[in-house]
Amino acid sequence: MGQSLATTFTQLAVDVFGVPPDKVRISFGDTDRVTGFGSAGSRSLFVVGSAVRIASERTVAKAHDLAARALEAAAGDIEYHDGVFGIAGTDRCIGLFELARKEANERIVVRSTSAVESASWPNGCHVCEVELDPETGVVQLDGYWSVNDVGRVVNPMVVIGQLEGGAVQGIGQALCERFVYDVESGQAQTGTLMDYALPRASMIRRFEMTMDEATPCLTNPLGVKGVGELGTIGAAPAVVNAVVDALTRNGFGDKARLLQMPLTAPRIWEAMQQ
Repeated sequence: MGQSLATTFTQLAVDVFGVPPDKVRISFGDTDRVTGFGSAGSRSLFVVGSAVRIASERTVAKAHDLAARALEAAAGDIEYHDGVFGIAGTDRCIGLFELARKEANERIVVRSTSAVESASWPNGCHVCEVELDPETGVVQLDGYWSVNDVGRVVNPMVVIGQLEGGAVQGIGQALCERFVYDVESGQAQTGTLMDYALPRASMIRRFEMTMDEATPCLTNPLGVKGVGELGTIGAAPAVVNAVVDALTRNGFGDKARLLQMPLTAPRIWEAMQQ
């Protein structure tokens, strides 16, 4: 899906197991293992990430007891660090994967069921500055800024990428994206990316996203909040309101209030005609 879920889920498992990332394999879409309807509504990390974290902790706990039996020691004397179980104060130890090979089918199996309490509620503030060309109606975004309350961040690069990508999608909805049909035949005229107007990097001169982790979410064990929709939801109204404000300040308020997305150059030009 392009949301870097495998990277993020792997990080969560690595944080618990203390093993290299290449030792973790995430399986998606296997209906022999699980049921569900997939990722939607900014809930992937919120729900599945929490499940990965809890299942990993339960697996280590089960392996802890297995290691105590394998090392013939009391469970209270066993310590776990970076993929290795050892008896405290001694050099006797056994690796996590070595321990797994001693079990049936050479694996430690844990079936974990967990749940989050309720939804997460991220917040954000989006600001944009636009310029309108009165001769052509072209809208230029001079700058775009946002501050986003995202809870705990597992991978900053992934979160910023989703915030920026979401904002660009919202900007595209505000300024150019439109599916067009022929009036007479109903034939789609924007059925390919050769004809459909996608947002472009050149549309924005300055683009800054800031994450705020000061308020962790209290309804899941990770303290994370959904971020996939933060950029998208904030961007479209921020851009449209900025364009309407610019038109109103220059005496075109009556027509500005009648504008519909996308705010294409012809529509803006027509609104500026007396």
